[in-house]
Amino acid sequence: MGVRAYGERVEDVCARLKTDLVTGLSQSEAQARLAKDGPNELTHEHQKRAWQILLAQFKNLLVIILIVAAIVSFLVGDGKDAIAIVAIIVLNATLGFRQEYKAERAMAALKRMSAPHIKVRRNGTILEVDARDLVCGDLVLLEAGNLVPADCRLSTAASLKVQESALTGESEAVEKATDALAEGEASIGDRHNMVHMGTIITYGRGEGIVTATGMQTELGHVASLLQETEDDPTPLTTKIEHLGKILVWVAMGLITLVAIVGVLRDDGWKTVFLTAVSMAVAAVPEGLPAVVTIALALGAKRMLARQALIRNLPAVETLGSVTAICTDKTGTLTQNVMTVTCVELPTQRVDIAAGDSVSLPEENRSDLLLCLGAAAMASDASLNPRDGAGEMWTALGDPTEGALVVAAARFGLEKTTLDTLLPRGSEAPFDSDRKRMATLHSCSSQETQGAAVDGFIEACGLAAGTGNVVFSKGAADSVLDVCTQVRREGVCLALESSERERLLSRMEELAGEGIRVLAVAYRTPVPPAETYTASDLEQELTFLGLVGMMDPLREDVKVSVAECQKAGIRPVMITGDHPAMARQIAKSLSMPVDGDVVTGLEIAAMSDADLETTAAHACVFARVSPEDKLRIVDALQAQGEIASMTGDGVNDAPALKSADIGVAMGITGTDVAKEASDMVLLDDRYATIVSAVREGRVIFDNIRRFIRFILAGNAGELLVMLLAPLFGLPLPLFPVQILWMNLVTDGLPALALGVEGPENDVMLRPPRDPKAPLVDWAMGRSILWVSLLIAGLSLFVGKHFFTGSVGTSVASGHGHGGEVAVWQTMLFTTMVLAQLFLALAVRSSRDSLFRIGVFSNRPMILALAVTLILHLGVLYVPFMQVFFKTTALSLTQLGICVGGGLVVFLAVEGEKLLLRLRS
Repeated sequence: MGVRAYGERVEDVCARLKTDLVTGLSQSEAQARLAKDGPNELTHEHQKRAWQILLAQFKNLLVIILIVAAIVSFLVGDGKDAIAIVAIIVLNATLGFRQEYKAERAMAALKRMSAPHIKVRRNGTILEVDARDLVCGDLVLLEAGNLVPADCRLSTAASLKVQESALTGESEAVEKATDALAEGEASIGDRHNMVHMGTIITYGRGEGIVTATGMQTELGHVASLLQETEDDPTPLTTKIEHLGKILVWVAMGLITLVAIVGVLRDDGWKTVFLTAVSMAVAAVPEGLPAVVTIALALGAKRMLARQALIRNLPAVETLGSVTAICTDKTGTLTQNVMTVTCVELPTQRVDIAAGDSVSLPEENRSDLLLCLGAAAMASDASLNPRDGAGEMWTALGDPTEGALVVAAARFGLEKTTLDTLLPRGSEAPFDSDRKRMATLHSCSSQETQGAAVDGFIEACGLAAGTGNVVFSKGAADSVLDVCTQVRREGVCLALESSERERLLSRMEELAGEGIRVLAVAYRTPVPPAETYTASDLEQELTFLGLVGMMDPLREDVKVSVAECQKAGIRPVMITGDHPAMARQIAKSLSMPVDGDVVTGLEIAAMSDADLETTAAHACVFARVSPEDKLRIVDALQAQGEIASMTGDGVNDAPALKSADIGVAMGITGTDVAKEASDMVLLDDRYATIVSAVREGRVIFDNIRRFIRFILAGNAGELLVMLLAPLFGLPLPLFPVQILWMNLVTDGLPALALGVEGPENDVMLRPPRDPKAPLVDWAMGRSILWVSLLIAGLSLFVGKHFFTGSVGTSVASGHGHGGEVAVWQTMLFTTMVLAQLFLALAVRSSRDSLFRIGVFSNRPMILALAVTLILHLGVLYVPFMQVFFKTTALSLTQLGICVGGGLVVFLAVEGEKLLLRLRS
């Protein structure tokens, strides 16, 4: 909104928008404005199509390298290698496309929040029009149950309350008024004379002047933020891209070196090209993109079993690196259901435990029943029917009144029964001036209805089945103003000024605990009259007590937050609720509240640099707007944090999309939040986030395991190709053999490493440094010496059997006399077996294989068995011998190859033993 309508008088808004409070716009003027401004709907500008998602699968650097390798293979006439490489490219693209084919439906979800039809005043008459046809200046009629179709400045408000949690995150319905606000900026939650598109009228009625439609509304502003927010690459994607670049430069350097040596040796252009392609294939871990994708997909499947739906595959790993979880309060930390938690009687505080039914305390039993029953009777909410006794009570209507009705029902005072026994005869509805309401009831029956109901009727003084009674509830100071007595232990006494001050002081103490407080009073009998005014009903009342309510914490959230803190993850609360409420919730969760709670108005006054400084230590932000949430997440990311944003409302969507990991609630979450997120919690349990973080850390550990495994094997292949001339050997490995090792020998065990269980300290260590490389120096050293060992053993075996040794299977190759050499097959087999033994050894970074259990990872045993059987087929099945250019080995020769692989296993296990001894 360009003009702050909440700061203008109603007359000024009408003058600016050229409308009339009595007649509204003319139909012709409305049509002209509709043609000029466009329909009242949200637009979606950047929807990804299926072909764009598919194309994105080929933008990965490693995939591009594979495409180039396939093209080069075709150019040198090696079609089999090219076909194998293309098959891997297609497999990887298919897997990625299948998992990430999630259409950008956030705008469609936002559109569904618009009311289809609405009543407006045009040409002096009330019409029902399509919400899309609303224009600025229209006079809209609002009543309970309506979904607000546009941003409106209220011109009338009769007991009007609006549920704005979708925009502000505040669970309590907000009372509305028509007075202009003081000059200056006001957050959405403080604009008491405005109603906004997408919010819900829960109580009362009113009329409003449309001040903004479509994308110009506050909901439209959220939509535009959602469109403008770019999807940043995840840390895993970035690190794999970086690793790919390193491998490109390594491959280019080695290929250039070998090509120069080949030209100097006059090996011929075809041999040089074939050697270059072989080294390119060896340098690039062809199976890595597919293995990473499959490992993430398997992790996503495991998370789904734990009620966490992954919408974006790299999010599986990124969860493990999260350093800050930004959490919306309402519906995430809390249940988004107002609940009575205590009743403050004049002589006693009664805390009400969660559950379905509550036992009545013996002390002050009648006073408690009277207080709760009176609060329920002075409410317009109604109980929803239950399917069985075990089902929790729920209510229909205003959330605050619903909490009162449910609390009474839990003590045996069902409102449906009370309404039958004490039908309402008159009422003084709630309004913002009096800040209270009152209802008049007459007793219509003497039938016994149960201990609680009978006790309530008796406490009202209506045991004889005759007479009437007034019940009232509202703000404490307002109710006390019309009270002359106070009920103490069943006796009505005069309300002294000191007692009044004590009760008000107690109300302030409860409010300081983050509890919303209503006062309850009654009067009986009431003199008969034909009609009753508010002043008739609200006089000489007897004060009964204070009813405290709040949106309670989810049952397991405190333990879950503590687990996150133990894991070195920083919790940050970002809410649209009141600062005092946010502070109290943070304290109850043992979140460090350093200094004051940071408010949205303070954020608006901060530069980006100031906000970054504040975000570095602040853990509670209140009264924030959607744009504030987005700025907070960006500030945390600027500080080097890996930020996860958790939320359920429309107001969370831009920050969910901008965060490294956006986590939406699946049950209470809006469609908009779900579509903007990377992960959806199907059970809405905060504890599921902890499970997801644990799984993310395990996935990252496993990714590092199989990267170590794959790169050690690939580096061994490169070293064999590079050092073979120094041993006096011709081309030691063919491209198709290298592909076999990279895709099968590496691929299947690597997948099995992807399901390895967690290390013992997985949730006791702090998050890894987001800036740390995927392959650090320690891993690099390990990869280097293991690859040197694999290459050295393989070349040793090959050199030992090189002299004049040829097999019997004929194929085009580089053995002697055009036949496949035994030494090449033995070298090839030694490398394959060495990598299989390496897969067993790297299952744990510290513990011995025999300590974690040889058979504890059954997929690994299966992968090794399948790989070994397939390789035996490569050695002994004739058509596979021709394709892979191998020859059959004798049992002795095969045993030598097994011995070479076993040396690698023992060496890696020895390294882990040294690490354990040092620690």
